[in-house]
Amino acid sequence: MRKLIVLGVVGLLAQLVDGSLGMAYGVTSTTLLLTAGIAPATASAAVHLAEIGTTLASGAAHWRFGNVDWKVVGRIAVPGAIGAFAGATVLSSIATDAAAPWMSGILLALGVYILLRFTVRPPQDTGDRRPLRARFLAPLGAFAGFVDATGGGGWGPVATPALLASGRMEPRKIIGSVDTSEFLIATSASVGFLIGLGGSAIPFDIVATLLVGGLIAAPIAAWLVRVIPARMLGAAVGGLIVLTNLRTLFKSFGTPDDIRYVAYAAVSVAWAAAVAVALRAVLRSRAAEPAQVS
Repeated sequence: MRKLIVLGVVGLLAQLVDGSLGMAYGVTSTTLLLTAGIAPATASAAVHLAEIGTTLASGAAHWRFGNVDWKVVGRIAVPGAIGAFAGATVLSSIATDAAAPWMSGILLALGVYILLRFTVRPPQDTGDRRPLRARFLAPLGAFAGFVDATGGGGWGPVATPALLASGRMEPRKIIGSVDTSEFLIATSASVGFLIGLGGSAIPFDIVATLLVGGLIAAPIAAWLVRVIPARMLGAAVGGLIVLTNLRTLFKSFGTPDDIRYVAYAAVSVAWAAAVAVALRAVLRSRAAEPAQVS
């Protein structure tokens, strides 16, 4: 019972992060599940099954508010689903000892991205509205889907910045289209895990607990994003993901204590600096608001 309560909190925290940043549900929840001792393939399977419900609700909301470009969804979601199925199949066939450092390495890289993404200035909307071509969206979707399944998360952190960098879509349309596409990615990855692991290996109690925690957190996240600046939350969460998965990698490779402690100290200093930079940017932005109004 205690374990289910902890996992419910994991789902709640992951949804708080995702609802506030527009990404990182899978990255956050999988990182926390690995820390709790859940096997890599099982953790990714549980997260993706829970995401079927959360992404369906999210996609419906974005559709209702006109945030979805269905042409982009069609061009990115189908290759993404294929990549996610392939990634789930690959991860299901890897032994737990080998999969743990692989998944932690992917999560570490995504954590670094999230840390930098919300510390430095994000890509700007150029106003260029030329249609995005399938030759760009299809490979992006396939890669993002594969990373998402093998890393337990990554669809948003991979797909969203690539579309933002193109400057050819409104940010709200990018977030809405990526979130809506994720329903198909989560479904395809879940099918892959069900085939690769078998239904009996899927911890449906964990899936249900993650889902309940996420549903409870959804309205709280909507309020939280108004209270805590996304830039601050992103820097804080990114550093936590980096530090946690670095610990898992060191443990997998038997890294000596002296090296580990030096690395932890260096990452902690960099993390604190990133949070300070984000805080400074937020305060500077707020100080400029009265001047703009007047």
